[in-house]
Amino acid sequence: MCQVEIDSTTPVSAIMSKKIVTIAPDDSLQVVRRLFDEHSFHHLIVAEGGKAMGVISHRDLLKNLSPFVGTLSEKSRDTWTLDKRVHQVMSRSIVWADKDTPITEAALLMAANRISCLPILDQKGRPVGIVTTVDVLRWIAEILQPELGCQSEAA
Repeated sequence: MCQVEIDSTTPVSAIMSKKIVTIAPDDSLQVVRRLFDEHSFHHLIVAEGGKAMGVISHRDLLKNLSPFVGTLSEKSRDTWTLDKRVHQVMSRSIVWADKDTPITEAALLMAANRISCLPILDQKGRPVGIVTTVDVLRWIAEILQPELGCQSEAA
């Protein structure tokens, strides 16, 4: 039987995405939508003057847009939802970590707060990365991979 050991001291900097895109609180949801489409990710850090103020997720965007935007049924009253501002829909209570926070601690923080991303901030509150539940799951899967190989050998 294989024994898997998780190094509980591995910092989030080992798995965080350093490719972050920030958005201003006064930007429109149209800009948010474009950024999500361009970059194929689901979280943006809201920043002003370089300092993180909150997060807006793809789910936040979808909850605040008319379901008819971009369809044949779209009316002018539907497109006005794209004019809403980020500060109107973003999550303001930002839960964050620094780059030295252990991944296990970050995962527990995300679970306890029921969030799917964790901005990684420097000492001045500036974003330096982001960790998502997908990043944590990928890390766990890489740790478990040797165990999966041992199971197939035993069969």
